[in-house]
Parts: sequence; structure tokens; C-alpha cells
Amino acid sequence: MGVSTIKMPQLGESVTEGTVDRWLKKEGEFVKKDEPIVEVVTDKVNAEIPSPFEGKLLKISVPEGTTVAIGIEIAQIETAGGDGAPASTPTPTAETPAPAVATPTVEVPRPAAQPAGERPRFSPAVRRLAEEHGIDPTTITGTGESGRVTRDDVLAFVQKGGAPAAAAAPAPAPTKAGDREELVRINAVRRQIAEHMVRSVQTSPHVWTMVEVDMTGLVRYREAEKDDYQQRHGLNLTYLPFVAQILCEALQEFPYLNSSWTDDGILLKRYVNLGIAVAVPPDGLIVPVVKDADRLGFTDLVKAISDLTNRARQKQLKTDDVQGGTFTLNNTGATGSIASMPIINQPQAAILTTESIVRRPVVIGEGTTIRSMMNMCMSFDHRILDGYQAGQFVNWIKKRLEDWSPASIKL
Repeated sequence: MGVSTIKMPQLGESVTEGTVDRWLKKEGEFVKKDEPIVEVVTDKVNAEIPSPFEGKLLKISVPEGTTVAIGIEIAQIETAGGDGAPASTPTPTAETPAPAVATPTVEVPRPAAQPAGERPRFSPAVRRLAEEHGIDPTTITGTGESGRVTRDDVLAFVQKGGAPAAAAAPAPAPTKAGDREELVRINAVRRQIAEHMVRSVQTSPHVWTMVEVDMTGLVRYREAEKDDYQQRHGLNLTYLPFVAQILCEALQEFPYLNSSWTDDGILLKRYVNLGIAVAVPPDGLIVPVVKDADRLGFTDLVKAISDLTNRARQKQLKTDDVQGGTFTLNNTGATGSIASMPIINQPQAAILTTESIVRRPVVIGEGTTIRSMMNMCMSFDHRILDGYQAGQFVNWIKKRLEDWSPASIKL
């Protein structure tokens, strides 16, 4: 028998940490290979992580609600072979009693140092505990690696009679039925999304642009074909795959839109892994990735988008489903929006939104007619792109959509 370790996986490009949301197995229970063992939350996905080994769950190294860096051990499995990794606790034997099933209270430290000048960041577990006691965690001296504040630091601060978060403005008491205000606790997914959005805006200078697109021809085609398409393929024919296919072509024409900023230079990517933003109420937004979307025919693209969207909403995405995106497409029009300024999904160069298609009067030549119009908005990283390049890109897509015909479909 041996001991194999399960580590915090990387659930998405640029993701550096994850939060253990819920353990699906208890210490001492048998786990099959590929059986879901833990739910992990990042700013990009809430996923069930399958066990890479078969055996007994010997030790849960990271308690629920704790955030740790990618690659940190989160559990140990007693297996037939083992991966050779040393165990921090001995394997139970007849002479060594098995450890009691207990949740550790000390937060696992993160190896990354806190960059100078940045505001301190706290794990969801630390923030939640501090909120419960009405304490500002920035007033606590951390004993974790690189000065991180741990749960034990918060508890010690409370035991020593630490002051509430704001002496001049005490924390509000829990609300009661009939009160005019209600405090809703932030779940792990929403908190991770919030942190990622703040980091994105702080990382790259965002610039926003918008063009109007006459979608009349495409609207007429979809209305005429959607029922037949549903019968032939069992799939809903939406506008998103039409835009996605043209977008993939545009990214090959304008490679700087399909790139990332690095310290050594701008990394151009000769493939398109297209992120599709999916709303998952009430948790937030998840961005699964269609790999090599530029190589897919139209129906395969429809199938891929439909599959990822359904599995995202059912919380059945796998680790690989949210990794490696090179550009993100968001259909904010599904919510009735007519214009929006999206936040870039780091480390990508830009993000595009398609807004609601609205019938309205449009001046064409010397006359006015009713057309189906859609705003298309894009935020881009001003370190990589200037307005001229961004304008060329969105206008290229605009022209392809307006000139669209059935012959435009890439099979």
C-alpha cells in the first residue's frame, strides 16, 4: 500500500488558486478512480474534481471554505501503488490508530508572496470569519506565509478582545423579518468572480468600442430555418454560432486580437480557443472554452456551444473545459441589453459582446426603412491594441454579418 496525493488543479488559464467548497467524500471512505471527490470554486468555474486514484480517502488536507494555491496538496488517498509523495501523517496500521475525522482549523498558507504595494487579499474562509465577528481583517497581523492572515489569526484576535471593524460605525445587527434591509452572504463563486474582475481592471487598461450591425438578412434566414434545423439536428439554432464562426475568421485575420501581453512581448496565438460566457444563476458567470473553434464546421460549432452551455449550468464541466481560452464571446443580448462594456477575461486581449437585436427605423440612402439592428461591443487591452486596430476588427465582423448569406456557412 502507498499514499498518493491529490493537488489543487488549475481550473482555467491565469487561475492561481482555488477554494475547496465542499468535500463529497469523508475521511476513511473508499473512492473509485474518476469518482467526484470534491467541489472546487475559482473565479472561472465551479467544478466537481474527480479522483485520479482509487483507494481510501486517508486525509483531507484542506477544509471546506479554504483557498489554496494551484498545486497545493488537498487530500491523500491510500492506494495500491502510491505516487511516492511523502504523507504528512502516517498510514494507519494496527499499531498506529487512524486519525479522528476532523476538519483542520489552520488555513494552508499560499506560497506566493504578496506583491509590494498591493492591497492584502484574504481567503473566503478568513473574510467570512472576520465578517461574523465584525472585524476588519486588514487590522490583523498575519502569521501565515508572506504575512497572510489565517483563520487562527482571526480567532486569536477575537480572543484578545480585538476591536470591531469600525469603532465609529458598529457592524449592523442581523436583520429580522420585516426589516427594510437584508445582508445576503456572498458565496464562493461570486466572491471569486468579484476578485477576478477587480484584478482584470487593475491589470490592463480597458478601452471600449461599439458598432451597429444590420442583422436583417441573418434574422430572416434563422426564422425560416430554425424549426427544420431543430428537427434535423435536435439543436436550437441561435444567433451565437453565426457570430462565433465569423469571429473565428476575424481572429485569424487580426492575430493581435488573439494574443496575450507578457513581460517578454505580445504572445500571438495561431489557434482559436473561444470562450463562451454562460450565466449560471444565482452563482454568476462561467466561461467554458470551445477548443480549436476555428477548425469546426457550423453544426459542430453549434453542438460544442450547446454542450458546454448545458454542462456549465448543470455544474458538470471538467478541468479542461475552462482552460486555454484565447478570446471570449458574450451574448449579453440574451438579457435584453442593448449596450455594455464587458471586462476582459485575463490574460486575453479582448472580449466581444452581442447585444439585443431590435427592429427600428434606419436611414438607407434617401429613405427610411425598418431593419433588425444589433449593437456589437468590445473591450480591449490598450497595451496591445489601439483604437484603429480594434475598429478594423469589429468593422470586419460587422461587414461579414451584414453581407451574410447561406453560402457563408463553413461546413
